[in-house]
Amino acid sequence: MVAGATPRLTADEFLAWERDQTIRHIYVRGEVFAMAGGSPRHNRLSARVIGRLEVGLAGGTCGVFTSDQKLGLPNDEFVYADAVVVCGPLSLRPGTTDVVTNPCAVIEVLSKSTESYDRGDKQKGYLAVPSLRHFVLVSQREPRVEVYTRQEDGSFRFDVVESGAAVRLERIGVTILVDELYAGVFELPGD
Repeated sequence: MVAGATPRLTADEFLAWERDQTIRHIYVRGEVFAMAGGSPRHNRLSARVIGRLEVGLAGGTCGVFTSDQKLGLPNDEFVYADAVVVCGPLSLRPGTTDVVTNPCAVIEVLSKSTESYDRGDKQKGYLAVPSLRHFVLVSQREPRVEVYTRQEDGSFRFDVVESGAAVRLERIGVTILVDELYAGVFELPGD
């Protein structure tokens, strides 16, 4: 959730500066934006996604990371997602120990304040990552999950999954039931 901008920095200046900050920031085209916290509904959905990914990936070569994992996107953009899956060894930005560049799946829980960015420039950056197999958007307003799955020819298939169905992340071997993901979340305050 973008909260406010700071002066322009180079990519390397940003990475050095952010390591000393008490809150997280994203870096987009030279601009730095502070991240705000999510609503209880947003956070519950994020936790549910991470939990189901962790169970579904158990015993394999893929691992789940939380929203604290910084991702390096093409064009020197640095962002955070609500959940990230990496398969095999981590690939890190040269000279860093905390910027992952090889996500296999990225999950974003949509918020009013960031939805246009998540569906726009951020999505474009994610889809440009060669290792990405799935990009997932989780609605806070209704039981609806949008899934982009990379095909063998490099294009992405788009699926909308709603109540009564299952999100199938076949390229990482995980299935998530939509009704289990959303059980009780609409009783919590959203954004």
